[in-house]
Amino acid sequence: MSNNKLHNPKAGDLLISEPFLQDENFVRSVVLLCEHNEEGSFGLIINKPSILKLGELVEVLDFLDKEVFVGGPVEQNTLHFIFTGESGLEGSISLGENIWWGGDYDSLVDNLKLGLIDQESVRFFLGYSGWGSKQLEDELADETWIICRDKLDEQTLNFTPEELWKKLLKNMGGEFKVIENYPLDPRLN
Repeated sequence: MSNNKLHNPKAGDLLISEPFLQDENFVRSVVLLCEHNEEGSFGLIINKPSILKLGELVEVLDFLDKEVFVGGPVEQNTLHFIFTGESGLEGSISLGENIWWGGDYDSLVDNLKLGLIDQESVRFFLGYSGWGSKQLEDELADETWIICRDKLDEQTLNFTPEELWKKLLKNMGGEFKVIENYPLDPRLN
């Protein structure tokens, strides 16, 4: 693989798992990196739907018929969210143009109920993906992840979870376009 992957990761980057990564938590996953600093990294897997609906988990949001995604294996008893829009909520962190992570939860609920935030623009996650200090850099050096600098946007979120991994690699072109077609289990090829 090329050294294109070894750029310094930063919030807003997408981490694409290598095609042969066997960790069941991250097989063919795309992680939105929300925070990266000396202390570690925090991200959300954006293409791993759970079997749960939001209303089953959070009574105040039972008016939404939305699937919940598995953000990662860490603290799966916590709920996180990202959303698209021209402005964030109080406390939201910008991850790029019109993409926001977190913020005031009560405001989110109120805005959803009032129709001020389109429910299709919000994605909820159970748990998160976390790395300790320098752990993500070590995994990048071991070629576990490919950094995709394409920014997450509404169009990207509209890809089905199954096709997102492939579409991002294809859009990166070159050697990445080739690996999008690697079989999940090369022994079956």
